[in-house]
Amino acid sequence: MISLKGKIIQPEEIIAALRKDMQLKDVCQKVLEKQIIEQVAQSRGITLTSEEIQTEADRQRYAKRLVKASDTIAWLTDNLITSEDWEAGIRDNLLASKLTQELFAKDAEVFFAENKLDFEQIILYQIVVPYEQLAQEIFYQIEESEMSFYEAAHLYDSDERRRRDCGFEGKLYRWNLQPDVATILFNSKVGELVGPIRIEQASYIFLIEEKVSAELTSEIYEEILNRIFRTWLDSELNHIGIR
Repeated sequence: MISLKGKIIQPEEIIAALRKDMQLKDVCQKVLEKQIIEQVAQSRGITLTSEEIQTEADRQRYAKRLVKASDTIAWLTDNLITSEDWEAGIRDNLLASKLTQELFAKDAEVFFAENKLDFEQIILYQIVVPYEQLAQEIFYQIEESEMSFYEAAHLYDSDERRRRDCGFEGKLYRWNLQPDVATILFNSKVGELVGPIRIEQASYIFLIEEKVSAELTSEIYEEILNRIFRTWLDSELNHIGIR
């Protein structure tokens, strides 16, 4: 049983709530994933030391600013877990990370080499409006220097967040974009106004701030590694008829 705000909640009530919210399958799937990871790691002789778990626990405490032991206890209590639960979760995550490295460390480098083009990035601003004619008028106003791209985005973009950020969309990978749009943008020059382009039910005007060449950074390496591991884990689940 679990106590929350002085109320006792029985395990069957938790399961019933998960069923009602259509979350029970996801929870059960996570349990099976951990079982698969445990079995494969054991078969490959992958283990963890208490020092590794302690190091990760200390890292998490520092990140969460849990300076005192009482701070950690309060945080654990607020999350309805014990220190043993927390350490078990840390162990599961570290074991999954070690198994990922064991199985696919070399594959990540090969994947990047074979798909290097997809990892090119672009820092992009865009204006999105519902009507083609409006997009064309905005495009001409910007070209004729009647207003800047950023002023137009602040006035006309259909998205509140982008209006506030004057059209800033962010740093995107090539694969974040539709293939035909990606081809146009990556073949355009930095600083070039591109558009209007009709995508589904909206018209887009783009401004390219910067292009970033593909490089196998530690961040991208981890992203690829996790993607390969996720594909493998899904395949393992398919074998037991879960996905």
